[in-house]
Amino acid sequence: MAVHDDCKLKFLELKTKRTYRFIVYKIEEKQKQVVVEKLGEPTDSYEDFAASLPANDCRYAVYDFDFVTEENCQKSRIVFIAWSPDASRVRSKMIYASSKDRFKRELDGIQIELQATDPTEMGLDVIRSRSN
Repeated sequence: MAVHDDCKLKFLELKTKRTYRFIVYKIEEKQKQVVVEKLGEPTDSYEDFAASLPANDCRYAVYDFDFVTEENCQKSRIVFIAWSPDASRVRSKMIYASSKDRFKRELDGIQIELQATDPTEMGLDVIRSRSN
């Protein structure tokens, strides 16, 4: 599975310049490559991010999570989410599962990884608990 250059470029912009709050990636089966499907503005909320993941198809996503520690320090974590809802096609789940590690290696700087089949498995509380 190839990875379109845009995937890496947009991820670098999210990581270094914080140009985006999130990026949703999809696999184009015909071209056999991962492409950028949606970019979230820095002002977008977590709800906007969750709403951009389809209920019946797999996606990869990266979310820039800001939080405040118990010591009152402002911190940020880059979260990689492998979204694979139960309602998606078996073929789609297999393609996304088998391509995930190679794709993730292309994105240097991911700090947390989540595998989610429904929104509760990637809620803010889950991300927050994994960020400490």
